[in-house]
Amino acid sequence: MLSGLCFIGGQWQADTEVTFNAINAAEHTKLAPDFTNCSSEQLEQACLLAEQAFVTYRKKTVQQRSDFLNEIAEQLVKVETLLVERTPLETGLPQARIQGELGRTVNQLRLFANNIIKDASIIAHDTAMPDRAPMPRPDMKLSQLPLGPVAVFGASNFPLAFSTAGGDTASALAAGCPVIFKSHSAHPGTCEIVAKAIEIAIDNCAMPKGVFALIHSKAYEISHSLVKNPKIKAVGFTGSYRVGMALQESIYQRKEPIPFYGELGAVNPQLLLPGLISEKADSVAQEFVASMNMGCGQFCTNPGLWLVSEAEKATFESVLVDKIQSSPAQVMLTPAMLNAYQSGCENISKEATLVAKGQEQDKKATTHLFVTSADAFINNAKLHDEVFGPASLIVTYKDLDQAAQLIDILGGQLTASVHGSTDVINENEDLIEALSYKVGRLIFNQMPTGVEVSDAMMHGGPFPSSTDVRSTSVGSQAINRFLRPICYQNSAM
Repeated sequence: MLSGLCFIGGQWQADTEVTFNAINAAEHTKLAPDFTNCSSEQLEQACLLAEQAFVTYRKKTVQQRSDFLNEIAEQLVKVETLLVERTPLETGLPQARIQGELGRTVNQLRLFANNIIKDASIIAHDTAMPDRAPMPRPDMKLSQLPLGPVAVFGASNFPLAFSTAGGDTASALAAGCPVIFKSHSAHPGTCEIVAKAIEIAIDNCAMPKGVFALIHSKAYEISHSLVKNPKIKAVGFTGSYRVGMALQESIYQRKEPIPFYGELGAVNPQLLLPGLISEKADSVAQEFVASMNMGCGQFCTNPGLWLVSEAEKATFESVLVDKIQSSPAQVMLTPAMLNAYQSGCENISKEATLVAKGQEQDKKATTHLFVTSADAFINNAKLHDEVFGPASLIVTYKDLDQAAQLIDILGGQLTASVHGSTDVINENEDLIEALSYKVGRLIFNQMPTGVEVSDAMMHGGPFPSSTDVRSTSVGSQAINRFLRPICYQNSAM
């Protein structure tokens, strides 16, 4: 049974009578139970307990932290049935997707658990040189320290992998930082199920009670109070540009600046080099439509912008139309997102030409494909906006010089893909190099959807795709966001 309560200091509690409900994504009806908004007093308590827990948790050995992460993973496996029952109701995502995402979440935890065991505590060591002239050199060791309590915000589109025990939480706990997790109001029941698994892991591993807290709230002031709280030392966020920038503004008001790791989305341009469509139009079109429809287009790496040679536009459109028109309507994560998607498509239709759209059904999203020219795109900022959902915009370029102009005006992106033959790719190194400076991950002859959790993954990019171009929110390097370097000079440790 779900309680609808916040989890603070090892206790499930409520301090207000103000509540909200999750919404059935398919039926647009309220789901039980009522979830209680976190009060200002509860928030302060959670931050205080996290600060106190930090003193204990940071002294745990890497083996103890590793065991803790592995125990969370084990407990998550045990609640798979509960998640498969609840999460599809709150998100509209199919059971198979939830099972797959749970596996990814478990694997993320185990990846960090394994890595912190094998990583050396000393990054670099300059041995003393007492006889060096004209000045001796002291012994210096470079290591890392955890930052302190971290605020993590759940993402709507990944209710497990970017949520309660997702990548931000896993990397922060691995680093030695307590976590205060702000649930996403679209799937609070899912968040509670996962938080209860973490609760068991805390008890089984004898971790301090304040090492993890779950707070619910639909009140914006709670989110802003959380990032302003002086006990919070870093923030992990995945969501919209508007909300991310609002949180960033609140952080700017702090006396002590802290890092804000915001992943804010992208249009993820697909550069189709000349000759590709002539050679294999149908297979490329099939891959693109499948990618743009995956998860109802609700991936932050959804291919929302396709750069296509003007000479090959007609051929490409001819094979795309049937594939777009046969695309089934899909349930979106929330009614609000569906409304925003429909408004976004309506806005683009005023600026670009509709090529084709998919099947229509009440309370579901319809796939849309639009087209415009490079000149129109360059001169119309309205065409640059991301439409979160199964919609994409083809922009036709006259030649590769104009393609370079399009790349030049793009904002920062999470990903971009280059599609073409090996010879054509090799002939356009300058164009591809320019594109590399716009993205965090540059892909060749593959679609961007599908983010691998691995050592080499980079999920981030230049602003506005993320707020810190130097960091990733996915993969083993994500732990570095919540660590800071420290040099020990003449230390016997």
